[in-house]
Amino acid sequence: MEHRDEFLREITLRICSSLDIKESLRSAFDYLREYFPLDSLALFIIDERLGAIRRIAHAFEQGAAAPDEIIPLPEGMIEKIAARNFSAPFVVNAQDEIFRILAPFVKLEGISDLIVPLRIKDLLLGGLALRARGEGRYSEEQAELLGWIGKPFAIALANALAHEEVLRYQAILLDDKRFLSRELHGGAAEEIIGGNTGLRNVMEMVRQVAPLNNTVLLLGETGTGKELIANAIHASSPRKDGPFIKVNCGALPETLIDSELFGHERGAFTGAVAESRGRFERADGGTIFLDEIGELPPSAQVRLLRVLQNREVERVGGKRPIPVDIRVIAATHRNLQSMMTEGRFREDLWYRLSGFPIIVPPVRQRREDVPALARHFLAVKSRELGISAPPSIAPGALLRLTEYDWPGNVRELENLVERELIRHRGGPLTFEGLLPSERENKAVVASESTSHLPLNLDEAMAAHISQVLKLAEGKIHGPGGAAELLGMNPNTLRWRLDKLGISYRRRDRRT
Repeated sequence: MEHRDEFLREITLRICSSLDIKESLRSAFDYLREYFPLDSLALFIIDERLGAIRRIAHAFEQGAAAPDEIIPLPEGMIEKIAARNFSAPFVVNAQDEIFRILAPFVKLEGISDLIVPLRIKDLLLGGLALRARGEGRYSEEQAELLGWIGKPFAIALANALAHEEVLRYQAILLDDKRFLSRELHGGAAEEIIGGNTGLRNVMEMVRQVAPLNNTVLLLGETGTGKELIANAIHASSPRKDGPFIKVNCGALPETLIDSELFGHERGAFTGAVAESRGRFERADGGTIFLDEIGELPPSAQVRLLRVLQNREVERVGGKRPIPVDIRVIAATHRNLQSMMTEGRFREDLWYRLSGFPIIVPPVRQRREDVPALARHFLAVKSRELGISAPPSIAPGALLRLTEYDWPGNVRELENLVERELIRHRGGPLTFEGLLPSERENKAVVASESTSHLPLNLDEAMAAHISQVLKLAEGKIHGPGGAAELLGMNPNTLRWRLDKLGISYRRRDRRT
């Protein structure tokens, strides 16, 4: 070619003229068409992280923008490409082993391809692919000439990748800021009302387990404050300066569970225009709270079990495990053992989660906390509603609040206080018209317990102790044992078991 120096200068100016590699490639395409058969020009990289060839820019004669493309590589292909040590431009031979394997992904019949490998300091970044319709359109002389443009294209590709990485980390930081601002708003440990009264046994277990790193399972009815207990465990642990990520497993659509929990790689599915870290990666160095764990579908249970076993996650579309340093706290209001018997919850996952169960009692079992809870919500809701001087609670109303059984637990009490404040027209709060009467309350309790009647006191006690003993897997003494869960001395519990005729491990060994 005459005027080779002028050709090289012009193509270098065009490809290095902008950080927008797509715009630069379009300019280079228009110029190269004057000297070579050319219907399309593509710039691609070999992405070892994805195990794929990723096309990052594409120009062709119609001039329309083409989307980025990811071509997954078969196992071992990256190693074969590295072993070939591509360095000089070459005309593609469809019978070559590598291109024969790639044939299902890249059309090779009836066209000609010329590839310019792009290297920086002996590292193969990717390549520049020239394509023309028809066979035999490129010669060895043309390939040799294109060897001169490899360096400017490699520099442009390296700059574009560095720019892309900067933008990626910028997006991650902005995403983290938004996510953590939303997730951690009010994330400091809130006051546990009843920590020294009705929840004293629970808080003692929190103090025991918080400094450790084991998985904790919180059990209790809806609205008992399991999230507050999880927050207290995190805030009292060595991980307190790390993130506290909350996930409501029941609120995640099944189609998005994998992406939300484990993240996805760019191009993993339609709409995945950028890589995304899942909740487990975001919790790295901190705690992840999986609320309503019983709502997870079986497929997600399998992947969660793998995370608990290996402390690794694998993104959707990814090919390498990502280690995560996390503590897992799970919670549910469901009976996981019944679900396990019915085949709706994995047995191996249950044993992974239930190493240290904590039962959060319902409000009806800690009535002494009701006055403090009512006053707490009165102060909080008054601030939220802009009431500068919170009203008092009438003594009779406070007694009625204490005697009510609260099927909706703490959440029901909170909502009731808010409704009374909205209706308030002066004087102490009476909750008239909002709180069910004593007769209605007893009717509700009676209807809820009809299926369990008739039970005398010993029968009710035996049923409750048997359930806790089953939860503790027959263990009486020590952390997670039935005595600890019930707040009893182990010897007292053994005496009670003998009196009620309930079988347990030591008695079984004696018989």
